[in-house]
Amino acid sequence: MDSTRSLEARRVDLSRGDRIRTIALGVACHTAFLLAIATMILSLHEGLQLGLGRLAGSSAWIANAALALSFPLLHSWLLTSRGARFLDDLLGDESGGLRSTSYALVASLQLLIVFALWSPSDHELWRARGNTRVLCELLFAGSWLLLARAMYDAGLAAQTGWLGWSEVVRGRIPRFKPFPTRGLYRFTRQPVYVAFVCTLWSSPVLTVDGILLGALWTFYCLVGPLHKESRILAREPVRYESYRAQIPYFLPRPIRRDGGSQCE
Repeated sequence: MDSTRSLEARRVDLSRGDRIRTIALGVACHTAFLLAIATMILSLHEGLQLGLGRLAGSSAWIANAALALSFPLLHSWLLTSRGARFLDDLLGDESGGLRSTSYALVASLQLLIVFALWSPSDHELWRARGNTRVLCELLFAGSWLLLARAMYDAGLAAQTGWLGWSEVVRGRIPRFKPFPTRGLYRFTRQPVYVAFVCTLWSSPVLTVDGILLGALWTFYCLVGPLHKESRILAREPVRYESYRAQIPYFLPRPIRRDGGSQCE
């Protein structure tokens, strides 16, 4: 959901083979990203009853919990300096320019693994019908549109991995923009995480599986951004302190008429 820290602008010389491999990495990243999003949408919509896992009973609960926890744990570790070096070494990327692309690729593969290998319990608690179904479908679609807008405000090129490979293939090391303060960031410091939580709880089908995943990932969405904020504070302490003093951490707050919730 969050990209790696900024890299100083410099150029990198690539051979023809390196360019081909960089383009292939970009294609793999975006293909995995689209597949992951499609799989997540379908799985959440049906209350995680589409997984290919065939475990049952306590084995299924343990395996599903491990799958659910694997995403936030690895996701957070890869954002540390050690995790970033691991991504660089994984691709033999000495410049670090492909870091955002490799991060997006790994995150997409993680999501695919979680939803594809999930073992459904078939414990359906509730299914919306009639007008309630229509309302839930609208809320579900709206939550994904909200997530798309939040990712756009956060910097879609970095979020999807485009920034890394598309710059490197041109012989440039990508430069990440300063943290955003416009768009949805005028209401909350964590619009991507807020929207992500909305996708977890707006399904027209409520199952025990959905509650398990929703509870674990909601907790991560509440505490995970603290790590991201510590990195931003270390990079831009004065500017971020000013922004943080005006904008709430998670729950959105309307913009006041005097513009008090805006940060330029």
